[in-house]
Amino acid sequence: MSMTSVHRDAQGDETPLGERIMMEAIRQGEVDGWGAVRLTEVAARLELSTSRLLAEYRDLDAVANAWFRRGWLAMLDEPPEGFAAWPERSRLEHCLRAWFEAFAAHRRVTVEMLCHKAHPPHLHTWVPMVFDLSRTIQWVREAARLEARYGSRRAQVEEVALTALFVATLAVWARDDSDNQARTRRFLAKQLSRGEGWMKWVPGGHVKAPVEAMF
Repeated sequence: MSMTSVHRDAQGDETPLGERIMMEAIRQGEVDGWGAVRLTEVAARLELSTSRLLAEYRDLDAVANAWFRRGWLAMLDEPPEGFAAWPERSRLEHCLRAWFEAFAAHRRVTVEMLCHKAHPPHLHTWVPMVFDLSRTIQWVREAARLEARYGSRRAQVEEVALTALFVATLAVWARDDSDNQARTRRFLAKQLSRGEGWMKWVPGGHVKAPVEAMF
């Protein structure tokens, strides 16, 4: 079994080393932009050898992946009482809002991370990013407790619809300077309300008929 590396500062504070590295990288990204973050500078700031840092993260993209894992954990956090009895739309809204709210305090640098991954010269990050998006949608379905069996026609339609919804909401969120992400929350609620009616026509829903539209 692998052990979690722990860094002890002079005051005796104990924090997993990976977490300290990630948060120092975020801090530097907030100041200079994510593209300007250098892991050697992160190591120096934390008084670590670069080889010690490498044992935690192979590169800056690995730091970004660890950061985005927070969104999955936020969605999977203990839900409110009675969550299982909520309508699907409400469960989805709760889980998707949890993802976006997990990064709200560091929205700018989070968006920069995504742009860095999608930048044309960074071909090595494109395919993993596609799979990470797919995993995010799978965790949305799990966290929202959608009932359609994986691989079924309804589950496939849900995945396509949720992927489109997530990407569209992400585009709104990336430019949302409103209080408490109000514009993003309104957009998400509107799209889910619209999609709820359409999804009733998907096989596996309440009405057995071909799907006519998507989110």
